[in-house]
Amino acid sequence: MTTFLGMPAPRGVGHLRGSESFPEAARTALADSQLRRNLGHATATIRGKRASVVDELPDWEELRLAGSALKAATMARLDEHLERLEREVQARGGVVHWARDANEANEIVTSLVRATGETEVVKVKSMATQEIGLNEALADAGITAHETDLAELIVQLGGDLPSHILVPAIHRNRAEIREIFLREMPGVDPSLTSEPRRLAMAARAYLRDRFLRAKVAISGANFGVAESGTLLVVESEGNGRMCLTLPETLITVMGVEKVVPTWTDLEVFLQLLPRSSTGERMNPYTSAWTGVTPGDGPQAFHLVLLDNGRTATLSDEVGRSALHCIKCSACLNVCPVYERTGGHAYGSVYPGPIGAVLTPQLTGVEDNASLPYASTLCGACFDACPVRIDIPSLLVRLRTRHVDENRGGVPSAEALAMAAASWVMSSPRRFSAAEAASRLGRVLGRRTDRISSLPPPMSGWTASRDAPRPPKETFRQWWAREKEGR
Repeated sequence: MTTFLGMPAPRGVGHLRGSESFPEAARTALADSQLRRNLGHATATIRGKRASVVDELPDWEELRLAGSALKAATMARLDEHLERLEREVQARGGVVHWARDANEANEIVTSLVRATGETEVVKVKSMATQEIGLNEALADAGITAHETDLAELIVQLGGDLPSHILVPAIHRNRAEIREIFLREMPGVDPSLTSEPRRLAMAARAYLRDRFLRAKVAISGANFGVAESGTLLVVESEGNGRMCLTLPETLITVMGVEKVVPTWTDLEVFLQLLPRSSTGERMNPYTSAWTGVTPGDGPQAFHLVLLDNGRTATLSDEVGRSALHCIKCSACLNVCPVYERTGGHAYGSVYPGPIGAVLTPQLTGVEDNASLPYASTLCGACFDACPVRIDIPSLLVRLRTRHVDENRGGVPSAEALAMAAASWVMSSPRRFSAAEAASRLGRVLGRRTDRISSLPPPMSGWTASRDAPRPPKETFRQWWAREKEGR
């Protein structure tokens, strides 16, 4: 076995979408009122469903603690669990491949498909294959990849990009989906309406032909069970079941962090995941396969274990908790920043709070310097996370790394302001003088009790927010009057 855990690994190669920083991309997204309406409606609906099914469980917090503990214990012995997974998969007729980065993974998958002689594959929705840009790599090799998840199909037919971990087409409404189907789906009924049932029927007819003729399928995996070599995919539509059972060859790309030691661990995760992701008590389809079974299902199975920056992340005793993520998307649905900007603004296949943490760790903080700042640090993401990843603390940690790595040279306006504030606040006398001086600001904002415009350099602050009008008296003055004057 060629293992890379515990060894220096190449910087993760990710499939980033553009060179715009988050602030630039977010500004464009905020100008799209239809996008904000689509996102607001969808995230509110998912939040409501999740809250309902979570409230049914009196031991929800205990389940979260158990999930967090299981993930931490697994990461501490990840190399052992992966080696056992490899042994068990191979013992049951599967073949295991190790990919250090996106390029290696794409080369492995492309060569496996070419070896079958096929030029088409069907795909189960997979964040790992999006991360490495597999569809584009296959296209360059003359291989067409057909997405079979309904939302992924909408994105693919529309020439679009996913904007959500769970619901890739969350930024589209039904009218927009209808237009995409009429324009891009061969043989679709021209009288197609935007009724969800009619849209689903059109997608089903379109995909059924591809399921029946496909000889090769590509999937991700929600979990890989080390003790038996079993892989699992959970989904809501049944398209995954079709991909995992009908083709002759199945290729699974799995991030190394998806392994769990035993079947018993799934008792926790299969309660946490559906409630946190789709707001369901259980996933409608939970498909599990173990190697190759003669005469039943795919007769060739390949498992590609993907590092792509995960080893480097694992070496950070604090930052490694980002690898605990089970890709439920709960943090996106409660994030006030994501709800207004959508996923495309993050410039990565992992949007939202977890993307703002995970992407910089996988592909480098400097390459994604604006993402750790794409948060209000309100803490809603931690409260929603089923495995209790402390995303706000990780964001602050990444901000610190970014600042530390850029020390030296000409200081920024922010650095000068913070240095000045530190100097003032380190002396009671200077702080008291600053309080007295601030009262001059009471001449501003007399009508609304808010200051909406200040001269440079403070204009940078008031350009996007109001400043409170200074109070009539400071706390120290109030204390002296009320307490010490007695």
